[in-house]
This record gives sequence, structure tokens and C-alpha cells, in this order.
Amino acid sequence: MKRLLALLATGVSIVGLTALAGPPAQAATGCKAEYTITSQWEGGFQAGVKITNLGDSVSGWTLGFTMPDAGQKVVQGWNAAWSQSGSAVTADGVDWNLTLSTGASADLGFVGSFTGANPSPTSFTLNGVTCTGSVTDPPTDPPTDPPATGTPVAVNGQLHVCGVHLCNQYDRPIQLRGMSTHGIQWFGQCYGDASLDALAQDWKSDLLRVAMYVQEEGYETDPAGFTSRVNGLVDMAEARGMYAVIDFHTLTPGDPNYNLDRAKTFFSSVAARNADKKNVIYEIANEPNGVSWTAVKSYAEQVIPVIRAADPDAVVIVGTRGWSSLGVSDGATESEVVNNPVNATNIMYAFHFYAASHKDAYRAAVSRAATQLPLFVSEFGTVSATGGGAVDRDGSIAWLDLLDRLKISYANWTYSDADEGSAAFKSGTCEGTDYSSGGVLTESGALLKSRISTADDFPTS
Repeated sequence: MKRLLALLATGVSIVGLTALAGPPAQAATGCKAEYTITSQWEGGFQAGVKITNLGDSVSGWTLGFTMPDAGQKVVQGWNAAWSQSGSAVTADGVDWNLTLSTGASADLGFVGSFTGANPSPTSFTLNGVTCTGSVTDPPTDPPTDPPATGTPVAVNGQLHVCGVHLCNQYDRPIQLRGMSTHGIQWFGQCYGDASLDALAQDWKSDLLRVAMYVQEEGYETDPAGFTSRVNGLVDMAEARGMYAVIDFHTLTPGDPNYNLDRAKTFFSSVAARNADKKNVIYEIANEPNGVSWTAVKSYAEQVIPVIRAADPDAVVIVGTRGWSSLGVSDGATESEVVNNPVNATNIMYAFHFYAASHKDAYRAAVSRAATQLPLFVSEFGTVSATGGGAVDRDGSIAWLDLLDRLKISYANWTYSDADEGSAAFKSGTCEGTDYSSGGVLTESGALLKSRISTADDFPTS
């Protein structure tokens, strides 16, 4: 159980007292705060705060509290606009929870860091009105909910973007972990029943990214045939309870507008065909390169309405410039996207990295961007940006640890037996039926299988 329930079971109250006095109209005159440490690791933790308005209805609100230890910092949060000055933390309501009627609650959360102790805050305010009460410090290894049972799609249902996170049907942030195909025009033999059974059951993957190249002997050579192949893989993923990322794998030329008409045709078709499915995510441009963010944004704002016309609810991933590096590989920063976002809702922004090539500066960009943008690492490799070379194990682990802490979903390149360091399988594996044993896995494949196959943490309440 959550720490909150455990505390209640022992009679410890973490419910704030109703304030006896406060500002007049439009200010809360009473509130209740519930603070829960949901997980904790060396130097970091995740916390949830449920704030309940016990006073007059408010059409805008600010939660405030003080970190008890100077080393405690909010790294990034969700369901509110979080900020911290010294030890004082504030969280402002956002458009979907801005109004709190009498008795209404808002569930917020954040990932934090600490350098000394990690005591819990004991005093909270809502619009300046104090909610007093006691909170017991978290144990060293706080209890957690038992893992939810069922396939990823069965547990999480239709996904959507909330704040900077990918959220499930319970409006809770989740992280999906999985694998990307290689080009389906070259490695179709790697994606049959045996390999997808292994991916879902042995690897325990949450998702399959279907990489459909547009050029490079791909979609443009046979639009109907490739559309059918993509739909078939979506069905196979759905049958195994996995999410499917439909990747319109533009690479050369790097300006996605070159393929604008093809994209509209393709996404109009697949969105209409898969609109009733809960497992589909659309990635509309793999790695824009040699092109400005303004051009990428223009492309996205023309393609997304085509998808929305048929499938209004699915999450859409938008590629970013510099090979989906948020512009970092072009010498820019994430600020160009933050300051000029795509005019659409329920979208996420792609970030791609290769561990041997993209190191601290890229991780710093992701850490900053994750506080303001919903990110999805729809492709990454454990090797160099060429897709080859030696596995950078330390760099890969540093990246994966960061993505886990920030709850950023990812797909690894690649679930294939390509003759390159990024492949999960040794050459010739796809001619057989074994996709899980140590005998067929490369160093990259063994590392990723060990990370993906650990239990998911999908909150359901």
C-alpha cells in the first residue's frame, strides 16, 4: 500500500486542519493536504500531494509549502506549474484543474532530489491559507503499491498527455519501456508471432515502435503495401497487450515537409483504420535534420489535424530538429520549442540519443526540458549515432536511470538482428524461433532486456 494508507492504518494523521480564518471571496477558507512519498532512491524521490479545498470555490489556486531540509529540491513535477525559491515551494493550478469547487481535490506530484535527510514538509497553504497537520517522515524504503496485473494496455487503457507526462486512464503519470523495429522493408522476418510473443512475454515490453521508412526503399515505393504491413503489426501488438508507436520514419531528406502529402495520405488512412484502438501512438516525423524548428512546427500543425479528424484521442509524438535532439545537435537548446510550441493538444516531443555520442550536455537538456515539455524518447541506442561501434554501457545506464527518474517513455533501436552494434540480436537470430536466451542476445540486447523486463510501476489510483 501507499505510505498514506499505511500511516492511516497506524492512526497517524496527515490531514490538515480547516483554517478558521482567511481572505474573503475567491480565497480558500479551509483546506486539507495529503503528502505521500511514493518512491525513494539514493539522492532522489517521488512525492504526491493531494490538496482538497474545504472553503469557497476558487477559480485559481496556489499550493505552498516549505522543504524542511536545505538539500531538498523539486526537479520536475506534473499537474501544476512548480517552482522553488530557496526552501519555499509553490505549485500553481493549470488549465485542467484551475477551478476547485468546495470539496474538490487536485492530485499533484513531483520528482525531487536531496543531499542530506529527506523529511516531509509539515505545513501547507492553499491561496495563503494554512492547512496545519502532521506528516510522519518517510521510511528509508517506503512501501509501494503492489504491481498492477494485466498487460500494459489492459492496465493503462487509452493514454493521454497531462502536464509534462504521459498519463493513463487513471490520470496518473506512467513510463512505457520497449523496443523499436528496424526498417520493416529490410527486417520483416524479425517481426512474426514468435518474436512478438517473446517481446511481450519474456522481455515484458510495454510497446513496439513500428519503424516505417518513407524513403530508403520504404513507403514511397508501395504506399498500400507498407500501410498494410504497419496495420498488421499494430494488430499483433494489440493482441499481446502492447502499445504500438506508428513511426513515419523520415530521414533523408531531413525536411519533413518534403513528405507532407505522403504523411497526410498515410496518417489519414491509419488513423481512420485504428481510431477505435487504445494502443496506438502516432509519431509523425522521425528525425528532422537540416531544417529549422519553424519548418518542423509548420509540418506538425498540418499533419496533426489529419489524425485528429479520424482519431481525436490518441497521443501524437512530434519530432524535433537536429535529429530529434530538441535542436541540441544543431547548437540550439530546448528553449526554441518551449517558446514556440506546436499549436495542438495531447502531443509529446521526440528526443533521440545514442549513448556513446550524446552525453552530459544532452542529458542536461533533457533534464531542463522535462520540466516544461512532455518528452518521449521514441528512439535511442546504446552505441554511437551511426548505430554501430561498441556499447557504451555506463552511458546507457546513466541515460536509462535518468529516464526512469523522470518517467520518460522510451523505445530502443533495435529489435533486430542487423549487423550493427545497436541490434538486440546476433546475426541470423531472426531465422529461428529463440528471441530471449543469452545465446541470441548481443551485449546491447542483454542490457535492454534486463531493464525492460523488470516490473512496471503503473499506478491505478
